[in-house]
Amino acid sequence: MNVPIVSVGFAVILFAGIVFLLEFGRSTGKRLLAKDPDSSKVRGIPAIEGAIYALLGLLIAFTFSGAGERFDSRRHLIIEEANDIGTAYLRLDLLSPSIQPELKSLFRKYLEARLDAYRKIPDLKAAMKGIQEANRIQGEIWTKAVAGCQQASPPCNILLLPSLNEMFDIANTRLWITKIHPPLVVFVMLFSFGLICAFLAGLAMADAKGHNWVYSLGFALVLAGTIYVILDMEFPRSGFIRVAAMDQALEQVLQDMK
Repeated sequence: MNVPIVSVGFAVILFAGIVFLLEFGRSTGKRLLAKDPDSSKVRGIPAIEGAIYALLGLLIAFTFSGAGERFDSRRHLIIEEANDIGTAYLRLDLLSPSIQPELKSLFRKYLEARLDAYRKIPDLKAAMKGIQEANRIQGEIWTKAVAGCQQASPPCNILLLPSLNEMFDIANTRLWITKIHPPLVVFVMLFSFGLICAFLAGLAMADAKGHNWVYSLGFALVLAGTIYVILDMEFPRSGFIRVAAMDQALEQVLQDMK
């Protein structure tokens, strides 16, 4: 699934739907007013309308806030992984000089595989192949590090092996946090409530003199744009709002290894 196309398509459809329902609600209201100028069907019940608009606002606020928090968490995890890899790499010096070159070479290959995997997103198949390659190298690093620590002094077991555990754990955490998103029903509710509010707003505009397209298009653009930004932050490797800039932390660690 190409997430950017889906997100943009979702926003475009929502924008068109809001504009259509604003006009449909307005034309429906005018027909009702033509039959009955005092029609309560057009003027509605302010308390109910206010509750619906407030519910839409709360839904957008919570999903926007959640998307922002997950976006920041993903950026922080990249920096944390860079720190963990850098620390583990430095502690390779606790091993005997004969085994260090091979393990340092594996570290470089591991980090290159990690960077390459995330760069391939949104091609999920290619990205997963890169992650599997990194996992394979993880096994080699661990086996050789354990063997090396058995020949080294005691501080090696205490310092190096826990660092490797942290390095591998953060990689797994980053993988699974990319799969954490709100349930699909939340996005369905956002879409549905946006359209319902558009119809009610159009109905309320029926008794207004003239028609200002700036307000109608502005309302549709703001609502559709906000929901698009939420989707973009939920998939920060695929859209216009990206965490890729934080990969510089990992790239810097790779440069320091060479």
